Amino acid sequence: MSSGGFSLGLAALQRDAAAGRKLPPVEKWNPAHCGDIDIRIARDGTWYHQGSPIGRKELVRLFSTILRRDPDGFHLVTPVEKMRIVVEDAPFQAVLMDVAGAGRDQTLTFTTNVGDETVAGPGNPIRVETDPATDEPAPYVHVRRGLEARIARAVFYQMADLAVPGEGEHAGFLGVWSNGSFFRLGRPA
Repeated sequence: MSSGGFSLGLAALQRDAAAGRKLPPVEKWNPAHCGDIDIRIARDGTWYHQGSPIGRKELVRLFSTILRRDPDGFHLVTPVEKMRIVVEDAPFQAVLMDVAGAGRDQTLTFTTNVGDETVAGPGNPIRVETDPATDEPAPYVHVRRGLEARIARAVFYQMADLAVPGEGEHAGFLGVWSNGSFFRLGRPA
């Protein structure tokens, strides 16, 4: 994939990924901004390049590991280059949820469309935005380094089945527990 001069150093990144190495330290890299690249992440989590879906899951996963959110938007970052991309909503989709335990001892682990796993808790909060015009909820979970996943509708319904009434400062809300934290999902109907 040629991107107008944006050489991601994909070979080295692919070797690291194949070796099972950790995520690259994109937060430590401060390359010059090289412009925009015609990559867009749609609201449903599909990655596009020049208007066409990127069909290789391995390539999408690789790009997701070098994604960073800066004050001026989302970027693909390597040690030597930084290119802005378009993200319509959240860069990831939480497509699976695993539940362990119950009540206050419950732990919710989300898996994203790019294979990241995140345990909801103090460092990875769940939040729900409500559209003021439609009253439709838009749930999100923090994944890593300021990047969130929109929780897929089916997963949100699964989470809603676990909802319990809140107490104290959360009284009047329904929510879920995970990793010792209570997360509001909404008010009872």
